[in-house]
Amino acid sequence: MAQKIQTVFVDDLDGSEAEGTVRFGLDGSEYEIDLNADHAQALREALAPYVSAARRAGGGATRRPARTVRRAPATGLNTTEVREWAKSQGIDVKDRGRVPAELVVKFKAATGK
Repeated sequence: MAQKIQTVFVDDLDGSEAEGTVRFGLDGSEYEIDLNADHAQALREALAPYVSAARRAGGGATRRPARTVRRAPATGLNTTEVREWAKSQGIDVKDRGRVPAELVVKFKAATGK
């Protein structure tokens, strides 16, 4: 049996069928509202004088989450150094991800670090 799932947008102002979602921001908060074509146009016209006098903030139309800063592990172990040592010893090690614990033990035993 086939199924058809249909999403219907409803205008948040009057309950009529909406054309889609309009996103906007104000005072550091972002908002979304589902509007029909007439209400979307009215919102854009109401904001037009402010938008034309304003400047874009940040990186443009889309916001991206801030990147997190990677901390060195509590052990202070330099994983790049461990990987380079392993490769020099002919040990197969991936360039990314967690360094296997047994490899760290071998590295510490061999280097005294």
